Amino acid sequence: MALVLRLSKIIENQIDEFLDIASESGLITKKAIDNYLKENRQEFNTRLERVIDYERKADELRTDVEKQLYMRTLIPENRGDVLAILENTDNVIDSMKHTLQLFSIENPDIPTKFDVLFNELTDSSIQSVEWLVRSVRAFFKDIKSVNDYIHKVGFYEKETDDIAVRLKTMIFAAEELELSSKIHLRFFASSIESISDCAESVSDRLAIYTIKRMI
Repeated sequence: MALVLRLSKIIENQIDEFLDIASESGLITKKAIDNYLKENRQEFNTRLERVIDYERKADELRTDVEKQLYMRTLIPENRGDVLAILENTDNVIDSMKHTLQLFSIENPDIPTKFDVLFNELTDSSIQSVEWLVRSVRAFFKDIKSVNDYIHKVGFYEKETDDIAVRLKTMIFAAEELELSSKIHLRFFASSIESISDCAESVSDRLAIYTIKRMI
């Protein structure tokens, strides 16, 4: 029978807020990359700043939850797992921020013929983040549903890989582009792809923590 995590209402609310931030960061990242492709740099920069603010807030919430768990001596048998879940999920938020910052710093020149696949790649990668958030919520509230959500994370990670292969193949088949431009575009495709890789890595660990709680 699964153990119930003995969390205070304050900590539950903080974890919910933390997960809301992770979900919203994904949605904003998706819109920001679409803004970039449409050359709407003002909207892109605004959304980049929002993700940076969210990542900072997520760090603060994670640190506060950690302090609360130790000060209140709550769930000592699960404390390490809970903190690891939050820390690793925070890394996913950081990966989205990092990707947007790379766009801002390096300002890649992306031909419009790649826009559709870049958007598809972003959408699929962010879907993996959304299902990760759902799986983490379930860990705290409905543990029997965790594995169903983790399966979706893996599905979208594989979808992201497939789209990335198609996009990179299309990039390197573009005869009008210099090799340096092709390598630069591939780098940004890989950066977006890495968001789903990070989400899957967290879900793999979450699956182990879930088994431990179900025993």
